[in-house]
Amino acid sequence: MTLPTRREMALPIALLMFPQIAETIYSPALVDIGETFGVGPAAAASTLSVYFFAFAIGVVVWGRMCDVIGRRPTMLFGLAIYALACVAALFVDTFGALLAARVVSAFGAAVGSVATQTILRDRYQGPALGQVFSMVGMALAVSPAIGMFSGAVLAGWHGYVGVFGGLAVLAVALLGWSVMRLPETRPPQVTKVPLFATLWVMLRDFDIWRSAALVALFNTCLFSYYSLAPFMFERLGVSTTLFGYSGLALALGSGIGASLNKRLLARDVAPQRIVMTASVLATISGAAILLLSDTLWFLVPVMLLVVAFGLAIPNILSSALARYRDRLGTGGAVLGLYYYLLIGAGLTLSGMSQTLGGTYFLCGLAAVLLCATRALTAPRESGASR
Repeated sequence: MTLPTRREMALPIALLMFPQIAETIYSPALVDIGETFGVGPAAAASTLSVYFFAFAIGVVVWGRMCDVIGRRPTMLFGLAIYALACVAALFVDTFGALLAARVVSAFGAAVGSVATQTILRDRYQGPALGQVFSMVGMALAVSPAIGMFSGAVLAGWHGYVGVFGGLAVLAVALLGWSVMRLPETRPPQVTKVPLFATLWVMLRDFDIWRSAALVALFNTCLFSYYSLAPFMFERLGVSTTLFGYSGLALALGSGIGASLNKRLLARDVAPQRIVMTASVLATISGAAILLLSDTLWFLVPVMLLVVAFGLAIPNILSSALARYRDRLGTGGAVLGLYYYLLIGAGLTLSGMSQTLGGTYFLCGLAAVLLCATRALTAPRESGASR
């Protein structure tokens, strides 16, 4: 099993970190957005759920384009669109215009997720792909800290305008790096399966829906923190800057989860067992937050949730498209469509409830039930294959 060097992984990791940083850097500006445009916490948080609905559309378009025109040009187009949308956001004067800029930026940012995952799946398979995603998970551990701290600094300097300016600079930097270093990995012979044919096949694949739902549940938990916690900090009388520093706790939790996942995989622990463990941890985290939401101690179970995220996501993503290797770009697009639509729906409900602990508890419980269905159907599937 040949693993890539750190130099080979630097650009793919940066491109995968990009959508996550784009979200976490934005969170400290939510309070300023609410004050600037005269909207309440639920409306301000809606910019996050709207982002994911648009992101889902982008995943489909860019994933399909990966198979049609190639991985490299797709990435360049997406990054350019994101940069232009961030520049446009600097000049809006209504909340509706800001939402429109968020929609376009989300569409462009989706390329960082689907195109990079397609590139990695082109290069690696089986256990090697699982280890690569685990390496990515360890690197992504620092992205919440980078995003939230940078967002707090930029929001403190010039509000949401400072944040969008920083995002535009980031997009231009990644675009330049990709122009110089990003290779084309599309195989010479790509099976150009029609998009709707793939959509129909995957629509009837329960394993795909289970994977999409699990990814969505863990991401709903993670991003609910970014959309709800700024207002929890405000109610506790804590500054936006300190909220930015809370990203360090999340980074530590994510790093622990990713490192533990790598060790467990090296010891041949079944990925399904790891995901079930993560689901139980998420449920426990939600119950603890419900008890501690009136104090800053609620950050401890949030950190436990991020450990669970670092355990679960690499194992779900590395095996989700094992039966679709002949259409990785399109398959990745459809999978992304499913789970980003579910994330958007989950964040909409979370924003309406304004209850972080309840969101974590219900999502964790749902993940446990989904893992249980996997355990129940596995023997039947195994018998059928024989």
